[in-house]
Amino acid sequence: MDGIGRNLLQLREVAIPEPAHGEILVRVSAVALNHRDKMVTENGRGLQLTYPFTPGSDLAGTVVALGDGVQRFAVGDRVISNFVPEWLDGVRPGDARTLPYRTLGGHHPGVLAEYVAFPEDWFVRAPWSLGDAEAATLPCSGLTAWFALVERGRVRAGETVLVEGTGGVALFALAIAKIHGAEVIVSASATNLARARELGADHVIDRRREDWTDAVLTLTADRGVDHVLEIVGGSHLAEAVQVSAIGGQIHQIGALEGFEISTPVMPLMLKGITVNGIGTGHRRALEDMVRAVDAAGLKPVIDTRYRFEDLHAALDHLDRGPFGKLVLET
Repeated sequence: MDGIGRNLLQLREVAIPEPAHGEILVRVSAVALNHRDKMVTENGRGLQLTYPFTPGSDLAGTVVALGDGVQRFAVGDRVISNFVPEWLDGVRPGDARTLPYRTLGGHHPGVLAEYVAFPEDWFVRAPWSLGDAEAATLPCSGLTAWFALVERGRVRAGETVLVEGTGGVALFALAIAKIHGAEVIVSASATNLARARELGADHVIDRRREDWTDAVLTLTADRGVDHVLEIVGGSHLAEAVQVSAIGGQIHQIGALEGFEISTPVMPLMLKGITVNGIGTGHRRALEDMVRAVDAAGLKPVIDTRYRFEDLHAALDHLDRGPFGKLVLET
């Protein structure tokens, strides 16, 4: 794309890049779409983009060539991308004044291409148990849910998790909570509740019910939930606080209803609730998740697979709200 706007997205023929020192050349097989990809193409999300710009952040593919000095991979290895390339472990790079938003398909070039040449540190090995389309869903949605519940939340058996919606992050959260032995309540649109049950949800609630918070508290005998995957944003944080248990955790992930969040402060303070700001996660956590995917047989939910040339149709589908993930295949 040569500017902001979905109408400026177009396929172009360019030379296959040559991997520089420390880089690997990856033949891309699949790219998973995220809501933030739509935002970047439509409004730039406040980023300083360099044109022509390639969107997309989540790929799965195969290493086909190595630059000098590469040590972590060999030709033929299957890999997936790391959403925040420089965040390898620990605290996210950056400082208090400048937001550390150096991601693929944002600050860095994106991955919606047949070939990409990036530093080897920007990748991890793909899970052996998943095909490329499934593996491509892990770097952003999968890792976000994993980082919230496992890395930050330390979810464990016997706890209760409230999952909002049935998008990519939400369904990963459902699967991750279940493999850790937690009880899961899914709040979603009425049309998706039966499918959420089929995927393992212990309880489902129509999120449009005016008394949905009371329904959550009734299900937990007024104890509340230990973890809330807060994806809505805006004033919805107040409802997350309302259903949280004493000592519970709210994992603030999404902002579908606004980037300014609000809640009455007294229940937040008196319940001793921890609010975790989640902006995906680091490479080490992604590697942990890959091992768990293989060990537990976790399978991502893909709503629809599209061809690269059908990007506009896939973005239209993203507007409508898929059940799980949308993936573009080469």
